[in-house]
Amino acid sequence: MSINSPMDVLVIGAGPSALSIAAALGQEKLTVGLLSLNDPSDPWPYTYGIWGEEVDELGFQKLLKHRWSNTVSFLGEGSTDENSPQNKATQHNRDYGLFDKKKLQDHWLNQCKDASVHLYRGKANKFEINKVNSTVITTEGRRIISKLIVDASGYDPVFLSIPNDGEVAVQTCYGIVGEFSEPPVKKGQFVLMDYRCNHLSKNEKKDPPTFLYAMDMGDGKFFLEETSLGLAPPVEIGTLKERLKSRLKHKNIEILKIDHEEHGIFLPMNIPIPDLNQSILGFGGAAGMVHPASGYLVGGLLRRAPSLAKAIAKAIKDKSKTPSEIARIGWQTLWPKELRRKQALYQFGLEKLMRFKEGQLRYFFKSFFGLSNNQWYKFLTNTLTLKELVNAMWTMFKQAPINVKWGLMEMKGRELKLLWNFLKPSV
Repeated sequence: MSINSPMDVLVIGAGPSALSIAAALGQEKLTVGLLSLNDPSDPWPYTYGIWGEEVDELGFQKLLKHRWSNTVSFLGEGSTDENSPQNKATQHNRDYGLFDKKKLQDHWLNQCKDASVHLYRGKANKFEINKVNSTVITTEGRRIISKLIVDASGYDPVFLSIPNDGEVAVQTCYGIVGEFSEPPVKKGQFVLMDYRCNHLSKNEKKDPPTFLYAMDMGDGKFFLEETSLGLAPPVEIGTLKERLKSRLKHKNIEILKIDHEEHGIFLPMNIPIPDLNQSILGFGGAAGMVHPASGYLVGGLLRRAPSLAKAIAKAIKDKSKTPSEIARIGWQTLWPKELRRKQALYQFGLEKLMRFKEGQLRYFFKSFFGLSNNQWYKFLTNTLTLKELVNAMWTMFKQAPINVKWGLMEMKGRELKLLWNFLKPSV
């Protein structure tokens, strides 16, 4: 089939990662194409949260649909007495917001339109790279030529080579937006984590712990999501659904109407950083950018896309550089040594949490939110320096109870390898 005139960058994908990097590259006056099987304007299925200070610093406040100031977690075991210390909320004293998905999507689509990003429909099948150009061949036989290929196709990337470091920890969720016989959370409240488990039987408490992520959406609507932090193998969606029902039944709350049901999010939490020597660049989940400790991604996309686009633009303007050399510059910009060392520490921490029993996990998060407000916030947004991250983890270890300390000291599975990756990150 016909061959296009060579462009600067071809981005593969149609989700937040693909649109964010395509828009940023377009703003650098590069010629950009976007290849996807789906229409980039198709509605996104999932919700995207972000901390208030983070979105304010990025200047994207107008893209929020909801914002809460009453942000809390419940980390006690729970009690039938609502005034019991076991039911006392941990106050976060920090705003939290949910993006208006349509506004966020349109923001990037409009930037792509303004930059004349060319939209290609098709499925990427093969690629060829020489010293001058990169070529993607679709299943339909179309050849699309560019200087650089960016694979932003998600957690199961089309072309990227990702190391096999064993089972991937997966965060699973089951959620509903609807109306209830009584408010499941207080008016104007956002609940980051509700680990109270007094609605579970003794046998159920031995199973992997789950928590409730919940918020008042206004107008009598609430969003409730039963969540497993991250496990391999993951907690089944059916289990999460039953636990949410059990949680509501324990409070004598009935579901009156379901407006939207999330049939489960399967979010890989500890995807290894891809091979940084390959000739295709990655971005987003495909490039291992999801935060292993929190599952957050969108804040990282917003922060890191502009700087990556600038580095790519500078490299492409050097006509002597091959596609492989440009990709290498992109990888080093995306994953400098300090970020790779931090990622190893975060993944080390996730390995610990995956083994913690219900009681250990609750006490761990009590210790975590016992850090200074600035420390735990920057930990969750991956904005601590390496030195600050090590200091925060050491401070938390010192103030943790003995059962958590023991769990943190005990070495199993991949933990020694991850510590080695922290000390000697791969090139």
